[in-house]
Amino acid sequence: MLPEIEEVHVARVRTAVVAAALVAALAPATFGGSAAFAASPAATAAGPTAAEVGTVVQEGGRLTVPAGEEGPVTLRFTATLPAGVKGPVTASFQLDTWLTEDEPGSSPVSQDVIRSVCAVNGVSYGECAWNMPYFPPVLHDPPTRPSLDLPAVPAAETLTYTVTLDADRTATVLGHPNALVALMDSTGATVAQGTLGLDFVPGTPPPGQRGAVHARDKDGVLWRYEGTGDVSRPFATRKRVGGGWNAYTAVAPLTSATADGRGGLVARDQAGVLWYYAGTGKPSAPFAPRQRVGGGWNTYTALVGVGDGSLVARDRDGVMWRYKAEHNTLYGPRQRVGGGWNTYTALTMSGAHDGALGRDKDGVLWKYNRYGPYPSPPFQQRQRVGGGWNTYTAIAGTAELGRDDRPDLVARDRDGKLWLYQGAYKPLSGLVPGSSRSLVGGGWNTYDLIF
Repeated sequence: MLPEIEEVHVARVRTAVVAAALVAALAPATFGGSAAFAASPAATAAGPTAAEVGTVVQEGGRLTVPAGEEGPVTLRFTATLPAGVKGPVTASFQLDTWLTEDEPGSSPVSQDVIRSVCAVNGVSYGECAWNMPYFPPVLHDPPTRPSLDLPAVPAAETLTYTVTLDADRTATVLGHPNALVALMDSTGATVAQGTLGLDFVPGTPPPGQRGAVHARDKDGVLWRYEGTGDVSRPFATRKRVGGGWNAYTAVAPLTSATADGRGGLVARDQAGVLWYYAGTGKPSAPFAPRQRVGGGWNTYTALVGVGDGSLVARDRDGVMWRYKAEHNTLYGPRQRVGGGWNTYTALTMSGAHDGALGRDKDGVLWKYNRYGPYPSPPFQQRQRVGGGWNTYTAIAGTAELGRDDRPDLVARDRDGKLWLYQGAYKPLSGLVPGSSRSLVGGGWNTYDLIF
């Protein structure tokens, strides 16, 4: 049975705001901020008349541009020029959108948000540069729009342009713009124009933004599953981390594991000694040699990372204690969080830096958002996620396994099937497991620990 989780009503708020001004009439005068898009001057007797403006046609219709690790896609369009055009012919296009800063002084896109290589009529002209200006939220002058300058070429009856677009994750803020293309002759007169369509869609996140899951089998071997960024196939083929992990009675990530080999954890051995494993940033060997934190940790029945490197630990009386993270390990006196935590049969970090999740004895899942840095309490008041979670024998919060920049969760049922819940935004609760699940695969009962 699927857990009955309240429907998510509020969409995720973008961290970068795109002021999309879709243009009804794509005449050159519509787009401000570029002299190249001004109306054509009066023609000379030797050149085309003002009415003789050629066309620009995009091959294959609108182009989908993945914003991620997929690599470049190719935009092709052909310009047909009127007779008598004198070269060289220059060209550029502007997107019908503009960018506004999401933080004071910061661009909503990276410096190399789109990398392009241009060719005309089969001749390569190498890299062509994008201009990606951004503006504060209050604009006093018409903003300059994102644009691309194309190479100057000899005049010809037809000019076929090939432009590759290799976009990173920040390009998703561009959305689904149209672009006005204008070609100018040697006098600066517009000799051809038209529109192109581009759709920037979320692509595969880089390894540092994709989650990873670890699982210990019954022989004590630890295996690593790196996220692919594709929820239809969320994990790549598992990789062996190493043996001997059955020495531990508890393992708790301190920060979410990512596909680039980052994310530290602590592990408690049978003698009650706690050990710290730092993330290395090397997927082939994700953990550095362990460091001893200290003894006496057998007094706790649950260990949970908060997401900022700190750790909370529940004792046998149900009291939760917090241990501040300091210099990538645990030091100092513990801080009492509060009692009543024995109500939970499962506790897990909520992925990324987002707090904790607890499943109570009735199968209800609760979310604890992080409150603030030490010495403030680690958690805000709990928020109900939904019921039905006692169908699962293991629950583990993860970093992003899809493409929406939200932490996710995996859960194993009694039949050994692993299910993925993508993160969703819910009022008050913040980021929580979404209302629907997708099957990852079976056979996960071979593991006695998943984190």
